[in-house]
Amino acid sequence: MKLETNIPEYYNDICEEIRLFVPDAEVAIGDRASDDGMTLSVDLAADGRFASRVSFTRNGEVFSYSYETPHKGEDGIELKRYAKRNIKVAIFRCLRKTYPDRLIPWGSLTGIRPTRLLSELEKSMGVSEAERVMREEFDVSPEKIALAKEITDVQRPVFASAKPDDIGVYIGVPFCRTRCLYCSFASEVRTKKTDMSAYLDALAKDIVLGSAMTKELGLEPRSFYFGGGTPTVLTAEELDRILDVLTSAYPVAGKEFTVEAGRPDTITREKLLVLKAYGVTRISVNPQTMCDRTLRLVGRDHTAEDIKRCFCEARGIGFGSINMDLIAGLPNEDERDMEHSLEEIKKLDPDCLTVHTLAIKRASRLKEHMSDYVLPSVETVERMVRLGRECAKSMGMKPYYMYRQKYMAGNLENVGYSKEGHICVYNIDMMEDRMSIIAHGAGAMTKRVWPDGGRIERVPNPKDIATYIEKLPAVNAERKEMFKA
Repeated sequence: MKLETNIPEYYNDICEEIRLFVPDAEVAIGDRASDDGMTLSVDLAADGRFASRVSFTRNGEVFSYSYETPHKGEDGIELKRYAKRNIKVAIFRCLRKTYPDRLIPWGSLTGIRPTRLLSELEKSMGVSEAERVMREEFDVSPEKIALAKEITDVQRPVFASAKPDDIGVYIGVPFCRTRCLYCSFASEVRTKKTDMSAYLDALAKDIVLGSAMTKELGLEPRSFYFGGGTPTVLTAEELDRILDVLTSAYPVAGKEFTVEAGRPDTITREKLLVLKAYGVTRISVNPQTMCDRTLRLVGRDHTAEDIKRCFCEARGIGFGSINMDLIAGLPNEDERDMEHSLEEIKKLDPDCLTVHTLAIKRASRLKEHMSDYVLPSVETVERMVRLGRECAKSMGMKPYYMYRQKYMAGNLENVGYSKEGHICVYNIDMMEDRMSIIAHGAGAMTKRVWPDGGRIERVPNPKDIATYIEKLPAVNAERKEMFKA
């Protein structure tokens, strides 16, 4: 698609709106005509008002839309924020004329957490006006507004309980048993030949350095999250070592402590006993689907029966808070497959259920070999997501956090549901950017959130294992400097 614009600095934002309607569009700025006759023109004037004029030409037919919103004394980041909103709405409404049958339930919202936006709008203008803005200015469907509203209501007391010096602590193990078809994470496959010793040495040192920094600055962890990759790809002995370092360095006792046990092909009774012994309060046993043929297709080396076995073993050992994940939109699946997966999960009766929408990331094998797979339609995926919501409700769960990613089917969402008393505080704090995070491990991201929420800075750990090990002292000094600022 050819793009003509006087605001090339907003190229990425423009592309996000385009891909709501034309997911595979390759957008080029310049004079070269597109191969399929599509041209989008976007112009923004910002002289006292934001005024966007958008026209879209497809095979000789022209669609257009103009949109104006007032300045309200914005400058700097806020000025750019409101200009971006104006542009996105104009593009969205222009393209909606062109593709009136496309299902876009979140309207023009991209690259933003709807719950955070709704919360900010409610604070500044009240509940009814906030909902009107979501519906009439951002074109969000009533169903999605209701979902966002339910989540913000659940989250409000969690935010109120946070103290100024509270933080979350993340520990990452970027290794997996196999690489799933849809995965784009910077994770390595652990084989029998993989030498973990150097990485675990560095991770232990990272934890000790981070803990010393938090004590020096008077920061108090209120939640811990051990993720990946798949942390249970470690042996029981390796888990014991890292958890011993962690619980010696940080005040873990009595705090929320989640571990992504994740894949059943990495879980053993011995590992579960190690987790329990170190005070882990919450684990995930993630099937993604309960259909064996799909599990084989996406590269997960286990069966639905393995999932049931691991879940029941974890319950027997005494884990009273277990989450399970499903993905709506996996290759070759339809509503009947989703119904089957949900029926099997309901029999197990987990405490939390996270329903993801498949995101087709550029770095995944799925993206590289799209022609080899049949994906369900956007309408089918939306119905699958709705089935997940209905199942969660039938198990006594409420939605408590949500996030969205690029390249998700139908521009939909990932939602975590929980029974009373089982929400994951870390997930809320992390996804809503309400809490500073100290992150340990290759590819992990330390984040400082200033008290007013208007300023956020980040220090990433290198994704490459060797570079992470080499740069650990320098990165620790950088994150310490950020928190002292």
